[in-house]
Amino acid sequence: MKHKIILDVDTGIDDALGIILAVKSGEMDLIGITTVNGNVSLGKATENTCKILDLLQVGEQIPLVPGASQPLLRTVFFEHRVHGEDGLGGALREATVVTQPTKGFAPDFIIENVLAQSGEVTLVMTGPLTNLALAVRKCPELVHHVKEVIFMGGVVREHGNVTPTAEYNMYVDPEAAKVVLHAGFPELTMVGLDVTRKVLLNEDHIRELGDTSIARYVKQSTSDYLERYFERNGVRACAMHDPLAVGVALNRNLVTTQKLYVDVETRSELCDGQTVCDFQNRWGKEPNVNVCLAVDAEAFFERFIRALKA
Repeated sequence: MKHKIILDVDTGIDDALGIILAVKSGEMDLIGITTVNGNVSLGKATENTCKILDLLQVGEQIPLVPGASQPLLRTVFFEHRVHGEDGLGGALREATVVTQPTKGFAPDFIIENVLAQSGEVTLVMTGPLTNLALAVRKCPELVHHVKEVIFMGGVVREHGNVTPTAEYNMYVDPEAAKVVLHAGFPELTMVGLDVTRKVLLNEDHIRELGDTSIARYVKQSTSDYLERYFERNGVRACAMHDPLAVGVALNRNLVTTQKLYVDVETRSELCDGQTVCDFQNRWGKEPNVNVCLAVDAEAFFERFIRALKA
């Protein structure tokens, strides 16, 4: 049986790669894709998602529903320095958009489909958690009907990627993250920088993809990203943050997890958006998150390259 998935994205470079993996794997029943403000504006994230679905020639098959255009409480904070002004590193800039979004609002779409297929739907969230927080606020019982929530976000053992302590998705809307972390989801899995930084797409991987339209897109979209990553980290690579979250939904054995209590800082001058993990149970609170602490990067790339070449 295929995994029933709703994929929630703020489509920048790595979200797009996650969408491509989800579709090309052939192992997912993509009930729909929802978009959220994050790396780029809601409108641009939705447009970029349309372009990726056009590239994959599946636009008519997968509902695409826009969601929140801003964080719960905060002003927008885009990541143009990483993903470019267009969010896709300049790739598909001239592409004609054929796919059009479906009418509706992402939180409502999530509620409707999860309740209709209770216990069967996994939510894979690769942007800020605003849409899911709004869904939980509107329908608190949602937590009892979702099979699992897998979110890309946070970091518990390393430094952040937008501030010294915070990962981008958590920093953009920490209040939404707090709603999700405290909602009571029985299966909530955090795919954070601790593992995504170990899954680095390099030029050898790109060459291995061959010379297809998808391979050419991957090469073009990640070109500037590789250079910027090299400038900051000394490695010419693209961190596969969002594709790894999709990979975890496909095969849980790609990662090693530990059930721990995790909260997020929302009222700090220096540490807003920091995910705080209680490794020693000093607070004595019930663990609420399956925290990814190790990853088999080689196994991930074997699956990723095989899917994209299919």
